[in-house]
Amino acid sequence: MKQMAEQPRQTHSERPVLIIGWMEYVDLPDLGLLDLKAKIDTGARTSAIHATDITTFKKGDEDWVRFTTHATEQAEFVTLESRVHSSRSIKNTSGVPEERIVIRTKFRLARRMWTIDLSLTDRKNMTFGLIVGRTALKNHSIAVHTRRALLTKGRPNQSRKAEKDLP
Repeated sequence: MKQMAEQPRQTHSERPVLIIGWMEYVDLPDLGLLDLKAKIDTGARTSAIHATDITTFKKGDEDWVRFTTHATEQAEFVTLESRVHSSRSIKNTSGVPEERIVIRTKFRLARRMWTIDLSLTDRKNMTFGLIVGRTALKNHSIAVHTRRALLTKGRPNQSRKAEKDLP
């Protein structure tokens, strides 16, 4: 009689793997930004959002930041405020380190929501106003399908077709 390998038990805290595309629509609900087209960029460590007019200020004894973004497809400029989580050196797309303000905010992908760090930087010359780096995905049971896009959610304001099995 052939013995089968014992399968590890799955705890309640483990989630099934969610397969996402290289591009997905995501939400940043704490900032009021919904249906943002994001590039899922596992080559980037830190997530980043397009931001201009970045100004820090004090609110009580906390450091806050005010910035303008148009990371939505509607390209409407919106001014937002958030508590500063940190300021750190982050390499830009050319590999050159630059000092950036980092905020911490809620992030929703498919039906899952968690907190991510998001650096503020001018991405006006980039195709995507929002990139989601590998640190934001780490420990959330997510796999990225590099040849498919929009696997978790259709385009905003369109009915979602039935999810198809991957080949």
